[in-house]
Amino acid sequence: GGRDLTHIPTYERDMGMVFQSYALFPHMSVAGNLAFGLQMRKIARAEIERRVREALALVHLEALGDRKPAQLSGGQQQRVALARALVIRPSILLLDEPLSNLDAKLRDDMRAEIRDIQTRLKATTIFVTHDQMEALTMCDRVAVMNRGRLEQLGTPEDLYERPASAFVATFVGRINRLEATAEGDVARIGGEALRAARAASGPVELMVRPHRIEMSAGDAAPQTQDGPRNVLRGRVARSVFAGDLQHYEVEAAGKLLSVERSTTSHEAPLQPGAAVTLSWRVADTFMFERAP
Repeated sequence: GGRDLTHIPTYERDMGMVFQSYALFPHMSVAGNLAFGLQMRKIARAEIERRVREALALVHLEALGDRKPAQLSGGQQQRVALARALVIRPSILLLDEPLSNLDAKLRDDMRAEIRDIQTRLKATTIFVTHDQMEALTMCDRVAVMNRGRLEQLGTPEDLYERPASAFVATFVGRINRLEATAEGDVARIGGEALRAARAASGPVELMVRPHRIEMSAGDAAPQTQDGPRNVLRGRVARSVFAGDLQHYEVEAAGKLLSVERSTTSHEAPLQPGAAVTLSWRVADTFMFERAP
């Protein structure tokens, strides 16, 4: 808000914090944990009780105010930690890896819960995470850090579709990395010439996401109207069923490429050894200079 907080004591910075370890007071009840920060701010007792009730309702724990943290599940403890940070009505909410201790299903539920609460309260929220899916699905803007340096700041779509560096491209989502030599927007790899959306010169890495690659049996590339495409021919090296997706590893141009195909069509999976043609848009081909 335009204020320099450098020399302001931590407790006066008007920030709410949700810790990875929850950091709840074990000897206090759920309601006591929520009330503590308000008591330290010398809020009137009636106002504290009202705010605690509202915060418990916000995280759907109205009936658990008298319980101790040890009597709660991990997801419930995370909700208490979130409510405790919100009850003081902070200007900024900081969440430090808040979902890393939860199982996958609960993590998905809490993502939606936190995003919904943040949207309703319109509180500026900084969410620290190593989980790319959390960053892409929960945030309006994402900052990708690498060894203390800001690699890219932008919308989730910017980072995924227009990565500014090789690190961002490989960190955000799955991707194939192919070493090649470039001249302009053409890169040569294993005797094949592939085009990219930008130009470079010398040693480069070509990158394409597995789900952007179309694969067809035999030598015929799929007929599309979506602009120029790169084409490679190869053979299936491995096929793995993964529920919604069939994962393939395809040997082409002397490299192994990962390819993902949806299983919704119920087509019989291609078997190892099958000849295939890979095809993807030039616009989906990232090219970055290789570090010396």
